[in-house]
Amino acid sequence: MRYDNGQKSPDKVKALILKSLDADKAVDIETLDLRSQNAFADYIVVASGTSSRHIAALAEKLSDRLGAIGMKDVRIEGLKNSDWVVLDAGDIVVHLFKPEVRAFYSIEKMWQTTHPSIELLNA
Repeated sequence: MRYDNGQKSPDKVKALILKSLDADKAVDIETLDLRSQNAFADYIVVASGTSSRHIAALAEKLSDRLGAIGMKDVRIEGLKNSDWVVLDAGDIVVHLFKPEVRAFYSIEKMWQTTHPSIELLNA
């Protein structure tokens, strides 16, 4: 991810994301630390919205706030239906769900489980 205002640490970007989601009343915000897993991102942030409209608003406001700190290349997928929206902010991936969709996919459980292939990469 390229930052126009200088390099922002993943921890600072994560803090902005969490503050944004909290301010916009996201529900059940959870952060998964993937740094020790050598995964594609440092963090995954998962949160729920109360409706499709709420999820779309969370995503759009978050994208605007990230753009304001120089992150112009944030990609968003899923805004059309807004049952599940994902924002790719480089070192941090944000998943926004309707509660029933979040329960179905259980992303938190998937990433909290240690995978043998990841253990081999760390060996």
